[in-house]
Order: sequence, then C-alpha cells, then structure tokens
Amino acid sequence: MTATQDDLFTFLDRLGIEHSTMAHPPIFTVEEGRAWHGKIPGLHCKNLFLKDRKDKIWLAVMPGDKRADLNRLEKRIQAARLSFGRPDLLQEVLGLTPGSVTPFGLINDLARRVTVVVDEDLPKSEWVNFHPLHNAASTTLRSADLLKFFRALGYDPLIVDCGP
Repeated sequence: MTATQDDLFTFLDRLGIEHSTMAHPPIFTVEEGRAWHGKIPGLHCKNLFLKDRKDKIWLAVMPGDKRADLNRLEKRIQAARLSFGRPDLLQEVLGLTPGSVTPFGLINDLARRVTVVVDEDLPKSEWVNFHPLHNAASTTLRSADLLKFFRALGYDPLIVDCGP
C-alpha cells in the first residue's frame, strides 16, 4: 500500500525530524513554484526520476535553479545512458505521479530499487523543500535531516555535482 502524507509525517516524527508543511495549489514545475519561494523559506528543489539503459533507477535531488546535465551526470555516477523514467515506473516504484516527484517517495520503494543522487550544493543550505508525496503542498526540513531520512530507509546517497 502506498504511504500517505500522514504516514510520511509520522515517520519523520519517529526519526525526530523537525518539519513544516504549507499547502498551495498544485505545482508541477520549478517555474510554477517561483511565486511561492518568498512564502516558503529554504532552498526549493527539483527531483529527477531517471532510468538508465541497464534498467537501473536513479533519483537525482538538486536545487531547483540548477540546470541538470544528464550527460555529465551519467559519467559522474557511472550510469549507462540516463533518460527520464516513465510515469508507470514512477508509480510502481515510488507511488508518485509526474509533477509530484519527491525524495519522500522513497518511503514507498520497499524493494530499494532506487539509487539516490544528491547534488553537492544541497547540503550547503540549512533548509530544503519538497512535496510531501503530492504536489499541492511543500514540506520544509533541514538538509541534514533529509540525509537522515535517506539513511533511515537504508539508502546511502551519492553526493555529486549534478550540473554542468
């Protein structure tokens, strides 16, 4: 069964992770979210659900304003030709729909099929923002606590430069 926002918040609370959430109209892209940047403190992020030609699944988590360079990224993480994952794969693995991709979806990856990639600039910001399993809200937490969340789920994220 796919985790709900309440399941996510319960998990964060159990880990002792401070978090706050602000509801807003559904936001599908970083550009659409710009109007909310002044209302929600912290770094606004984007998340790329990727697959390589060997069917390995990747989730790249990076600052929203940083341009992703998939060619360079695949070399840095030793992936075999990255492309965006299909919506049905996103639903199957993370229980998410396009426009709501979030690292919090890893709570649904029970088989631990995803390799997590965090851009090196993300931990430099104290506070970061992500959708809480749907795109009609944003949840703020410390970047150090995002890493704690990953590790509590059994992920050891790769920290690399995701940009050009």
